[in-house]
Amino acid sequence: MPTFESSRNIDEAASDWTARLDRGQLTPGEQAELEAWLHGDPRRRGALLRAQAIALKSESAQALGSRFDPADFAPPAPANKRGISRRRTLIWTGSAVASATLIALGVGMPAAGTTISTGRGELRLVPLKDGSTVMLNTDTSIRIRDGADERRVTLLQGEAFFSVARGRMKPLVVEVDGRRLTTGQATFNLRKLPGAPVNLLVHEGEVRLAAPSWSDQHVVAVKSDMKMDLAESRLFRPSQPERPSAVSSDTVTRGLAWLEGKIAFEGETLQTAADSFARYNDTRIQIRDASLAREPVTGLFAANDPAGFSRAVAAIFDARMDRQGDTIILSRERHSNKF
Repeated sequence: MPTFESSRNIDEAASDWTARLDRGQLTPGEQAELEAWLHGDPRRRGALLRAQAIALKSESAQALGSRFDPADFAPPAPANKRGISRRRTLIWTGSAVASATLIALGVGMPAAGTTISTGRGELRLVPLKDGSTVMLNTDTSIRIRDGADERRVTLLQGEAFFSVARGRMKPLVVEVDGRRLTTGQATFNLRKLPGAPVNLLVHEGEVRLAAPSWSDQHVVAVKSDMKMDLAESRLFRPSQPERPSAVSSDTVTRGLAWLEGKIAFEGETLQTAADSFARYNDTRIQIRDASLAREPVTGLFAANDPAGFSRAVAAIFDARMDRQGDTIILSRERHSNKF
């Protein structure tokens, strides 16, 4: 019978892996060993993030010298807003916070009923009591309620990646737009953006989705490498029942690229790509040519570098790139690049 690995043992292993990563690039064998360890238990990924964040905090303090006192620079922390906003494997920020000093990397369980949010360009890791974690993408808000019979997380807006630990004492219920998702062990991504249906992407495990009140189905099981758009519970019955669809591992990787500070495109229009960059940056990409806006874009780009993305677009599509304040303008006028 398999034994349950304690959180302490996981944290110790995560610290060891952090030290090994700091010493230099892993060999192919070590990299395979790390991947196998991470996939062995959903709690391990969160533990590694915490260990790397603590290491980053320690190194930052050492670099600033022995007289450095974080209290001299840290603003008063809002109540119930503690958490990780930066980590080594996601060393990037949007332009809205690009000049901010690394202030705090505290780890703690938010109180019942707490609402936790990220600003534009910010990522935040929220650890739960049982070792599960929720990673918040840019401009995202969740509410956590810890009840007697269940732990409930509500996605109010934005995008979040859930890594749910095995052996929970209470079930995890995730709510979004009146829909309820439950799981005992899974890693999955949930996205709620304006003007688009709520999207569920399951990386590993199984997520059970309660059907809307008007549906004949009771529960839909969404399993590993599957995605599904969720209908709002208050909508009328659609012409087709809700069904998850299988996706390739590459599709899952693209859907989770934001965890590494990237944006992945696979044939989306340039206008859609510009809108995606606006989620992470104060700098806006404005496309002045309608035919250019419809051009398909494919590739992996740094989320905090709209200028670099725009340069690539200008070169590929023979376009002009100019900048006016916080706006990057792309057009098909054939003039020299002014930026």
